[in-house]
Amino acid sequence: MLDSSILEQVKGVFGSLSSDITLSVTRNSNDENSAEFSSFVEDIASTSDKIKTVYQEGEQFSFSILRNGEETGISFRGIPNGHEFTSLLLAILNSDGQGKNLPDEAIAARIKSLKGEIRLQTYVSLTCTNCPDVVQALNVMALINPNISNEMVDGGLCQDEIQRLNIQGVPSVYVNGEPLHTGRGDLGILLQELEDKVGTDHDENAVQTVREYDVIVLGGGPAGASSAIYSARKGLRVAIVAERIGGQVNDTTGIENLISVTKTTGTQLAADLRTHINDYSIDVFDNRKVVSTNLKEAIKTVSVRGGETFTAPAVVIATGASWRRLGLPDEDKYIGHGEHFCPHCDGPFYKGKDVAVIGGGNSGIEAAIDLAGICRHVTVLEFADAMRADEVLQQKVASLPNVEVFLSTQTTALLGDGQKLSGIRVKDRTNDEERDIALDGVFVQIGLSPNSDAFKDQVEVTPRNEIIVDATNRTSLSGVYAAGDVTTVPYKQITIAMGEGAKAALSAFDDRIRGVIIG
Repeated sequence: MLDSSILEQVKGVFGSLSSDITLSVTRNSNDENSAEFSSFVEDIASTSDKIKTVYQEGEQFSFSILRNGEETGISFRGIPNGHEFTSLLLAILNSDGQGKNLPDEAIAARIKSLKGEIRLQTYVSLTCTNCPDVVQALNVMALINPNISNEMVDGGLCQDEIQRLNIQGVPSVYVNGEPLHTGRGDLGILLQELEDKVGTDHDENAVQTVREYDVIVLGGGPAGASSAIYSARKGLRVAIVAERIGGQVNDTTGIENLISVTKTTGTQLAADLRTHINDYSIDVFDNRKVVSTNLKEAIKTVSVRGGETFTAPAVVIATGASWRRLGLPDEDKYIGHGEHFCPHCDGPFYKGKDVAVIGGGNSGIEAAIDLAGICRHVTVLEFADAMRADEVLQQKVASLPNVEVFLSTQTTALLGDGQKLSGIRVKDRTNDEERDIALDGVFVQIGLSPNSDAFKDQVEVTPRNEIIVDATNRTSLSGVYAAGDVTTVPYKQITIAMGEGAKAALSAFDDRIRGVIIG
């Protein structure tokens, strides 16, 4: 089933396996897809003499991973192909203890402290770019805590189950049969949600870890990575404290405007950022959520969930931005149940259905073009009196027979029963007339909202909560700098964020050598 060139690559990946790995397969021999499913598993097993397969009959195809005859808690219902292929490879490698994406001791301790038996099911689409991060994070938890299991479920093979659970967006995570999480997520976010859901024996007050540095960089995206590298090159002790390395870049499918790099992906760029960071003596603390800061003192303090505290005379805020929501009543009820932000991830759920895209910028029009190939009809709603997308995109969308564009249109309400979206209410801004549009789903593409909540009561921000910086990336507080999408810098672009991160680091170093800040 797998291409011979892929098999050769996998052989190289598994060449260093030291544990005996068993793929324990359940299959229905009467299923017309049984031979295809079995072929995939046998192909994987053929790549190493340390991997074997065992079979048993059952209703539906699935397989679990055993290490030296013992369950790891990791299983797959369906073939983890497409974007999930990496999830399978990492699951086998990590089961062998090779630690490709295993967390540090502080995060591992929190995972081990989760209470009770935790049975996770992660529903995915094989075309979803956000799903692998969630699957891989939960698989890691299963390896660390023997009371945790995680099953990846291919939603395309389990339509009855998808309908019964009213799943309209992926990844969708259930814990012990109850909804836990929908949409993009990483280990840090998922761990926090599990702590809140099932409880924890971890005592944050008992953790007295204080880590001292010359510079703390908050955020691991292009701006944060650039700032950390520039600071480390000055010989300073640097820490990155971030939810994930790569930040918002991880959610970007294709990148073709990073100068000198003709084409790359967000996932690859995030990996390249980490590789570059690792070339320097930079301490990386990812999967961290900042819960409080004190930036007004000479020595700044940053505290994260879990009880760790970081101190330094200089802090660079590079926390980026997140997808803006509509800000309408009951919006939380419909996210993942009719309202979405990623057309690549959730578009396949709307094959042959009617959807709307809110936003007429590049992201919105690109989403409309993608969805037009899947959906019956796409309605584009732009608040302004003209679209902001590049002309080439506007021409493309205008040529599509199943796309309709409305300008000067404001979305005023989400319609539905509180569990499933059935439409939206819009207002024509030229005459204030309102009308309802019956829809199956809505994809929101209205820009980004800065991640500044942890700092906006200490540094000066705009009404849009962007941190105000000067031309040298200094904020209103001495020793505090900011860079990238969280700031007032115009044009939120990767290459601009990298430059802004470098400027922030150089300003911090300049202030240090001039005695403005004292380390």
